[in-house]
Formats: sequence, structure tokens, C-alpha cells
Amino acid sequence: MKKRIALTWSIVIALGGFLFGFDTAVISGAEQTIQLYWNLNTIEHGLTVSIALIGTVIGSLVGGYPCDRWGRKKTLYIIAVLYLVSSLGTALATNWYLFLVFRLLGGLGVGASSVTAPIYISEISPPSKRGMLVGLFQFNVVFGIVISYLSNYLIGLNGDNSWRLMLGVQAVPSTVFLLLLQLVPESPRWLILKKGKLSEARAIFRLVEPESAEELVRSIEQTGATNNMPEERPKLFLAKYKTPVMLAMLFAIFNQVSGINAIIYYAPRIFEMTGLGKNSSLLSTAGLGLMNFMFTLLAMGFIDRVGRRSLMMIGSAGLIFSLSLVSYSFYQQSFSVWSVPVFLFVYIAFFAFSQGAVIWVFISEIFPTSVRAKGQTLGSTTHWVMAAVIAFTFPYLAEKAGAGNTFLFFATMMVLQLLFVWKLMPETKGKSLEQIEHSLILH
Repeated sequence: MKKRIALTWSIVIALGGFLFGFDTAVISGAEQTIQLYWNLNTIEHGLTVSIALIGTVIGSLVGGYPCDRWGRKKTLYIIAVLYLVSSLGTALATNWYLFLVFRLLGGLGVGASSVTAPIYISEISPPSKRGMLVGLFQFNVVFGIVISYLSNYLIGLNGDNSWRLMLGVQAVPSTVFLLLLQLVPESPRWLILKKGKLSEARAIFRLVEPESAEELVRSIEQTGATNNMPEERPKLFLAKYKTPVMLAMLFAIFNQVSGINAIIYYAPRIFEMTGLGKNSSLLSTAGLGLMNFMFTLLAMGFIDRVGRRSLMMIGSAGLIFSLSLVSYSFYQQSFSVWSVPVFLFVYIAFFAFSQGAVIWVFISEIFPTSVRAKGQTLGSTTHWVMAAVIAFTFPYLAEKAGAGNTFLFFATMMVLQLLFVWKLMPETKGKSLEQIEHSLILH
């Protein structure tokens, strides 16, 4: 019963991950129609697609402030409202500038949720279930992408003016998320460290871990007494943290120069470049989302058995192979038997099995507890900055350099990632956070 309570709370919070994924990918089905609707040039079109990612960068940078200041739960309420307002606003926008504003608000929600939701779930989860429960967030991100692709396909069958409904339908899960947040408590760790509400936190811990609740409250209280001394407030950018800082930033950069967000955002356009019709392109895009979902689920079963580094080695090799085939197909203009969609299906499978499943787990593991929130913010912000750059520049690169050269660039970056994993990435499987800290931090 107690474990089910933590699971229930985690599922509710993971709905923020579902909206994260839905909001990120839903634009793919509408971006071409929107370009025509407002007669946008290449630069304006790139801004239309990437504006949400600009908001995501801002949200990931500032999301930690309300999270610490007002609490995890109140911050999640704000995020739910941002998603709701964004979905309704983009669907009803009367001009391009208003559309940009509402897409930016949705991006703020995505960025803030990428920091707040994993922190909340980790803080209310029993240690024996933490990995699986935190993993629900990433699982729901991918699930949201799948549903957005399927939704775009079904709505897209109704004609060219269906883009407003594609974006507006997100208001339904946003409202559900907003209402269900009433069922979850505030983070007990935040209540202790920021508000000193020991009895309220103790009551929450007794629901999750009745046997160890008292000991856990004492331990958190003692840690807070030490870490909250002004002269000992931890800073992230110190020499002793240079290794985890370097690992987090490089991992986040490589995650995006694989081309993942270019493919998620522009999948229908890429498929149409190979000669597929619009409906076939949207259906193929839905297939990408389903492949992403299936292999993310598969990776969750292997990440603690095979290890993070091993998954990344396998994934890097597969990404090099699949991206090279896509590049070659565009060079040769060889699009028989749905070759590019098949190669991109293989690409998504390897990405989901490696980078997609590993990134948030790995970044949360490599920083010591005293700077873990700051480290997660750094990794998340780096990730979203690169995502914005890739999404903004992809239409220009594909037009000026050609799709063959663009995908060759992504393949080359994955060669560098393979070298990074081989030479620099440590294996964190089976190690306690303290063991990882001891091996990476200069004491």
C-alpha cells in the first residue's frame, strides 16, 4: 500500500513529462502549414519552430528558483498553467507574434518541468524504487511524443486548417495535470530544509517508508544544518567539480548534435523530401514516436543490468551506422522501398536505447548531493541551448548545405561521441552516489 502511494504520486508528477514530450513534438505536424499560413521566410520559420526551445532554455535556467523558493508543488502548478495557457493561446492566435509568445510560454513549462519533476520524484521515492520511479518521467516524455504524433496524424486527415486543433488538444492533458496535482503533497525534503516543518514532512515519510521515517527526518535535518551554513554554501564551478561539470556538458551537447530534435521537429518535412505524400509522412512520423517509446521501455530494463556506458557504446555505433545511411541516401537520391524512413526508424531505436534513456539518469548521478540540483540545471540548460540551436538552424542547413551534408555532420558528431564514451565516460552502474562522488571529485 505504501509503495503504491509513492507510485501514484510519481505517476501524477510524470504527467508533466507527458506534456513535456507532447509540447516538444506536436509542432512537427503543424510547422509546414503554419509557414504557409503566415507566409514565413526561412529565418522566421526556424524561429517559429525553435521559439519554444528558447523558452525551454530560460525555463531550465530559472526553474530552480521557484522550486527552492516556493516549493516543488507550487512550481508544478505554475508549470501546468503554462502548458494550459500555451496550448489554448497557440490554437487561437490571431497573428504570428502572438503565436510566438504562447509557444514561448509552453517552452518555459518544458524547461522548468525538466528540472522540477525529476527532483520532486526523487525526493518522495523510497531508495529501492527511486530509479524506476524517476524513470517514469522520461518514459512519459517519450509517451507524450508518441501521442502527439498519432494525434497529429488523426487530426491532419481533416485538412490544412487542422493545425490549430493539433496544438489546442494539449489543453486536455494540461487540465488533467493541473487537477491531479491536488492529490500530491509537497516534497518532505523541501519542507524540512526550507521551512523547518518536521512534523508535516514526517507524516509524508510515514506514508512512504513508515519503518525509517524518523531516522530519515533526523538525517535530512542534520544534513541541512551543515549545508545551510552561509560560509559553506556549495558552488558548482569549483576546481574539484570540473570532471562532473565536463561530463554533464559534453553529454548534453552530444545528445543534441545527434540530430534528435531536428528529426523530431521536422520529421514530416524530411519524409516528404524523399517523395512520400503528406499523410504517409505523418504516419511515418507516428511510427518514429512508437519506435522511440518501445526502445525507451526496453532500455529501462537494461540500464541497471548492462550499465550506462555499455548502452552508450552500443547506441553510438548504431547512430553512426544509421545516420551514415540516411546521408548516403540523400547524396544518391536513392529513396526506394521507404529507405530513409527505415533508416530513421533504426536511428530512433538506437537513440532511445542509449542517449534517450541514459542522459537524465547519468547527469543526476555524477554530481555530489550538495550541488546536484545545480548540476542538473547545468546539464538541462546545456541540453536545451543545443536543442534550440539545432532546431533553429536545421531548415537553413538542409536548404543551403543539402540534407546529405547535414546528416553527414550528425554522423560525424556521433563518431566523436563514441570516442567520448570510450575514453572519458565512467560507468556508474551498481555504485552508490558516494562511491561515484569519491571517484569523480577532487577532495
